[in-house]
Amino acid sequence: MHVLILGGDGYLGWPSAMYFSARGHQVTVVDNYLRRNNCQTLDVGMLYPVPTLMERAKIWHELTGHEIKVVIGDLAEPQVMRSLFDGSVKYNWCINPAFTGIPETVVHYAEQPSAPYSLIDYAHADLTIVNNLRVTNNLMFAVRDFSRDTHIIKLGTMGEYGTPNIDIEEGWIEIEHKGRKGKFLFPRAAGSIYHTTKVMDTDLMWFGVRMWDLRVTDLMQGPVYGIETDEAAIDPRLSTIFNYDEVFGTIVNRFIVQAVVDYPLTVYGKGGQTRGYLNIKDTLQCVHHAEMSPAAKGELRIFNQIMETFSANQLAEKVQKVGQSLGYDVKVNHLDNPRKEAEEHYYNPSYQGLIDLGVKPHYLTDEVVAGMFKVVDRYKDSIRKDVIFKGIKW
Repeated sequence: MHVLILGGDGYLGWPSAMYFSARGHQVTVVDNYLRRNNCQTLDVGMLYPVPTLMERAKIWHELTGHEIKVVIGDLAEPQVMRSLFDGSVKYNWCINPAFTGIPETVVHYAEQPSAPYSLIDYAHADLTIVNNLRVTNNLMFAVRDFSRDTHIIKLGTMGEYGTPNIDIEEGWIEIEHKGRKGKFLFPRAAGSIYHTTKVMDTDLMWFGVRMWDLRVTDLMQGPVYGIETDEAAIDPRLSTIFNYDEVFGTIVNRFIVQAVVDYPLTVYGKGGQTRGYLNIKDTLQCVHHAEMSPAAKGELRIFNQIMETFSANQLAEKVQKVGQSLGYDVKVNHLDNPRKEAEEHYYNPSYQGLIDLGVKPHYLTDEVVAGMFKVVDRYKDSIRKDVIFKGIKW
């Protein structure tokens, strides 16, 4: 199968490319280095240097014999997106320059992924909205015009739902009102401009499904943690991007880096903020199982892509406990919350659908946390404390 990965240079995109390639799929990745460039512009550090996308594809081919075709281009430009479907694509790196063909599956990661970034100021909000919505719109029309059987797997976010005072269903809810019943998209209450664009992504895909019978799986993903994947284990140069700053780093990754360099863990406010989490290996599993069991024509299928829930306090306690057992002096600091969010709330999401498809969860055990400590400690001397927390507020 030809799998097209949009945003193939990112934290999840590159591991997904290797995962599908290792399983025999033809893989094309597209990126314009937006995340890397944003990191440089903001001067926020990565844990270790990461080769370019083309360099990584070459390394992957040398070590495995598998080809991952690379396209460097801005998917917010309609013709770049359309070239991936109409055969006019220009590869920046490949072994066989022939057009691989219309993709059977598209995995859409190609968005500005940070809530804090989207609220730095109006310009960063504008970039987030323009990039994220144009890319999704361009994808929808390219599939409509060239290949309506292509299965779109879009990475949404659990942040679309907010923290409602009712159980969060998997994307849909049945409502009875004045004696009549209907099925609707679950009410959403995004907490940032970034999360708002993800809500609008879902609405765009739902429009395409209703109007043109597109096939879409929307994965409402929680914060991801982890560094190591099976495919990257063969060579450290294949490791994915890893951020530890407040803008692009996810909370578990940030906490472990903070613990390693004796920086008090940054718990916002009371620390009762509860979210659903998953290991990076489970992101790969979830996308793969969604690809193997595609949505039907005219179906918007939604899964909540998490494996367990934790509060910020629970994560801090776990990192502190494991860190202390490994000899680190881990402290916890409750900061004035820079975000406008509920610090104590009800949170009970459903997340059975992907497990029913066959996903085998990895849980955040003490052993997993200890393994992350050991990886991060290798790069301890390169960690910059000055970029860990700057207090972006909204």
